Amino acid sequence: MYPDNVLPPSRFSFPEWQLLYQSALLEFDKKELSHRIITAESAIHNRLVSIAGDSNHHAEREAIEDALLGLNYLKRELAEDCRNEA
Repeated sequence: MYPDNVLPPSRFSFPEWQLLYQSALLEFDKKELSHRIITAESAIHNRLVSIAGDSNHHAEREAIEDALLGLNYLKRELAEDCRNEA
């Protein structure tokens, strides 16, 4: 279910989405990176939906905010790389 290049689920506080986020961070193949970003964003979105009515997830929401910033950075870098190759 999870890529081989990530730490085991027990090493994360929120493995439902952190494993997929880490996989995107560690991806070097530009074609695969786009897919990993989308997969991580989808997992984060699903988690946000599942905790939407619960105020007990402050630490996770902060971690999600940081992860989304990281994914946005990866998307900008990927887009810039694509423009430079054109």
